[in-house]
Amino acid sequence: MRLIDLFIRRPVLSLSISFMIIVVGVGSFFKLQVRQYPYIDSATITVTTSYPGANPATIQAFVTRPLEAAVGSSKGIDYMTSESALGTSTITVYVKLGYNTNDVLSEVVQNVNSVLNQLPQDAYSPAIKLNPADNFPSLILAFTSKTMNTSEISAYINSELTPKLLAEGGLSEINVWGNMPYAMRIYPNKTRMAEYGITPTELATAIGSNSLVSAGGQIQGPYLNYTLNPETSMSTAQEYRNLIIKKSDNQIVRLSDVARVELGAQNYNSSVYFDGKNAVLAGAVVSPEENPLDVVNRLVKQLPNIKASLPNGLNVDVAYNSTLYIESSIDEVLHTLLEAVIIVSIVMFLFLGSLRAIIVPIIAIPLSIIGSFFLMSIMGFSINLLTLLAMILAIGLVVDDAIVVLENIYRHIEEGMEPFAAAIKGAREIANPVILMTLTLIVVYAPIGMMGGFTGQLFTEFAYSLAGAVLISGIVAYTLSPMMCSKVLNREMMSSKLVKFIDNIFSKLAAKYKALLMFVLDIKPAIAIVGIIVLASCFIMGKGIKSELAPNEDMGFLGVMGQAPSSANINYLETFGKKLANTLDEIPGKQNVFILNGVMSSNVIFGGFIMQPWDERKISQQQAANIAQAKVTELPGIQTYTYQTPALPGIPRGAPLSLVIQSVNDYEAIDEITNKIIAKMMSSGLFVFAQSDLKFDNPIVDINIDRDKAGILGITMSDIAKTLGYSYAGGYINYFFLKGYSFQVIPQLARNEMLTQEQLGNIYIRSDEMNKLFDSEVPLSALVTFKTEGQPLTLNTFQQLNASTISAVMAPGITQGQAIEYVQSVVKSMLPEGFSYNFSGSARQYIENGNTMMVAFAFAIVLIFLALSAQFESFRDSLVILVTIPMAISGALIPLYVGQYLGASWASLNIYTQLGLVTLIGLISKQGIMVVEFANHLQKHNGMNKYDAIITSSSQRLRPILMTVSAMVVGVIPLVTSSGAGAISRNCIGVVISSGLVIGAIFSLFVLPVVYMYIASDKSKSVKTDAEQQQIIDQIK
Repeated sequence: MRLIDLFIRRPVLSLSISFMIIVVGVGSFFKLQVRQYPYIDSATITVTTSYPGANPATIQAFVTRPLEAAVGSSKGIDYMTSESALGTSTITVYVKLGYNTNDVLSEVVQNVNSVLNQLPQDAYSPAIKLNPADNFPSLILAFTSKTMNTSEISAYINSELTPKLLAEGGLSEINVWGNMPYAMRIYPNKTRMAEYGITPTELATAIGSNSLVSAGGQIQGPYLNYTLNPETSMSTAQEYRNLIIKKSDNQIVRLSDVARVELGAQNYNSSVYFDGKNAVLAGAVVSPEENPLDVVNRLVKQLPNIKASLPNGLNVDVAYNSTLYIESSIDEVLHTLLEAVIIVSIVMFLFLGSLRAIIVPIIAIPLSIIGSFFLMSIMGFSINLLTLLAMILAIGLVVDDAIVVLENIYRHIEEGMEPFAAAIKGAREIANPVILMTLTLIVVYAPIGMMGGFTGQLFTEFAYSLAGAVLISGIVAYTLSPMMCSKVLNREMMSSKLVKFIDNIFSKLAAKYKALLMFVLDIKPAIAIVGIIVLASCFIMGKGIKSELAPNEDMGFLGVMGQAPSSANINYLETFGKKLANTLDEIPGKQNVFILNGVMSSNVIFGGFIMQPWDERKISQQQAANIAQAKVTELPGIQTYTYQTPALPGIPRGAPLSLVIQSVNDYEAIDEITNKIIAKMMSSGLFVFAQSDLKFDNPIVDINIDRDKAGILGITMSDIAKTLGYSYAGGYINYFFLKGYSFQVIPQLARNEMLTQEQLGNIYIRSDEMNKLFDSEVPLSALVTFKTEGQPLTLNTFQQLNASTISAVMAPGITQGQAIEYVQSVVKSMLPEGFSYNFSGSARQYIENGNTMMVAFAFAIVLIFLALSAQFESFRDSLVILVTIPMAISGALIPLYVGQYLGASWASLNIYTQLGLVTLIGLISKQGIMVVEFANHLQKHNGMNKYDAIITSSSQRLRPILMTVSAMVVGVIPLVTSSGAGAISRNCIGVVISSGLVIGAIFSLFVLPVVYMYIASDKSKSVKTDAEQQQIIDQIK
């Protein structure tokens, strides 16, 4: 007795296996996490070091260079960038995928600590932070008030809201934009200080010495200890005003005599607007390993409690919620899933004409999907957009095996056999093809999971979830479907008018197909030529189709980056920030707009354009982006571009093309070649925006010191540096306490005293040596001369080389692949010796991963070829089956090739269409397997020649082929027609699979038999060889 007979003879065993699949699948389902995409361990590490007042050149030479040299030796770094700006050095490390980010972080910390002694004495300790690659907040709350100032709002957010939100769990941090923490601001009056003979250094020293935190210890009595609390610090502005700065000739000079003291903000260089109102934004960043849906929904549920506890006059609104897109996308996918089940069921009924008969294939759908949840659980997968997409594709796939079993048994019953006997015979005949088709599809997806890198991490769950569903469907087809056929199929149901009508149609169709096939086999050379033409068309169309990493999805959010001149201050940014807000307000589909002035960088305006829900607007995100780009380009005073949120996880936000020009040469040479490249790019018509982050438009005042004169007066360079630092840099001296929190004490000249070089020269300075000789000061102008020149606002490096980055936005209709190909040709022809180029951001991901799926495509073909060869014991038969692949690929490429000229959003070669092409390999191969395996069987066991065998096999397998192809095609129709959130990626896969299967199946019905006649082996000879070998083996025994 064969194994498959056991399940037909013992129905309780078959049902028990199916119920076990259901039980473990349902149990596993509730353990699965729900996410937008699979978790990708993609991270960056930032090393931020402050050196208040230092110019970019000083920062780069004395802070950035030693730090990046140390950090660059760490393992696991993909690439590293640095930015040296006024008072700040920022080094960003992009961690390679596959490396343990915590291990890389530990090594970076160790390497940074090893060079701390090389940093300037007044530089602060570097702050090292591990961030997800995309650390944009999932939820942004906007706080506005008519009665509270920004510092008061910031204090509430920092001291009350942030701890409360972080305590909820699941958040890595709260980004506060527009944050202005309290600070005790000391504004010296230069005139009054000169009258009293007090220098900025003496003022700062007096404040620092008379307001500090101290630990007094304890009084240890015989029985009790008393903790000492020396009140050496101050906490109010009045206490600081009363501070004695100097005493001489019975004259007391208090701080209020020479300075204005107020409780103010730590800085005044940034501002935020939300829908036209001053605001502070709190952005909740979800930890990468957490489920953003759960975390954000939990926070949203807390909003009523947060609103109830707000101080009087403070309001809060949800400015942005990224999970609305995730929820809407998942809902759309679930609707698509349900539609696919219904449509496939209807098609099955139309093919079989019996509700009893369609139970057999339809029951495979829930069993396979539910069973795959168990496999997903043990592999640590989640329910996400990609695994749900796999389930949609599985609907058409998992019924295939059951259809093949059903059709074969159905045919034997039509020929007069009893259901039980038909089930035994039909199941035996079809067992090997079912196993082979199941293994073939599993083999197709194996290379995707083994690729590694970004694509591998992203699509492993998709590939293995789909393969798991196919595996379960194979088990169901082997254990349950034959048994069900023996129970639900009978001769009586075949006597119904509908069944007879359908059978009659397929009988006539098979007869016509058989006659046409006989004609085709008489003109084999012509058909072979057609096959070669189809194969060539794959290469021609493939070269002519635009490419990109992934299509832009409608996520309901646009980012707008505006760069002002490097010398722009907060007044400039606020002026043009309001103009940008007014411009964005005019774009259709707007729900909210927020503007960040000077938050991202000192001369950058960032705009967030949040769109209305998908069903409440008539305009797509892409259309809004085109309108926005056209409008913001016309804004004077700032260079502005719009970008759309990356459709894939782990990709940095920003311009779709970031070209890095790097060199060992100085920045002037880099700037010159960069401007030439930008001019070439803009003249091509492929770009609507291109700008460099390297601009020599930031006025730098060089202070040339007369060292001889300073030396004669006993004034050291340290005296001058400290005087300038305490007057202009805005660095803090120490801390004061307010309501249980510490804040900075900052001496700095008032803004109206820092307007001109003349005011700079009027600062007075005195050394300790001068104090011994005479009680007077020297104005700075007596010791220095000034020279103003333009320098970059920031000095950037890429992989430790001087660099500039060109951010560019393509014109409508131009894909990322086209832009990158053009830019590469330009820079190769224009870059002189000593220069090189690279890419960052999404463009870098495209170059590294854009064709990764095609590598998986090639591996899948090789693995299928080897698997089929092992099963058929013939390399030639495997080649026959593989002929179907170019037929399907050509069918898939046709709509992509035509669609790009019609402006279809899905018409490009991207990571999703390539995934559809990989899927086609397994789908179309199943058709060839059914025909070739049965033709070989007829040759071996029925004594037919190749000609009769392939004609009989093709005509008898016509109905199951049409059924399986139809089931798969209609199963993906909801993907083709889907709309709303996340629809474009589903459209991509649906179009490729449906068109590839339909056109590929039509071609293969005629081309495959021709190829079989040309290269398939004669199985009558192998029968004789098998018999001879068996005879020899028997003799040996």
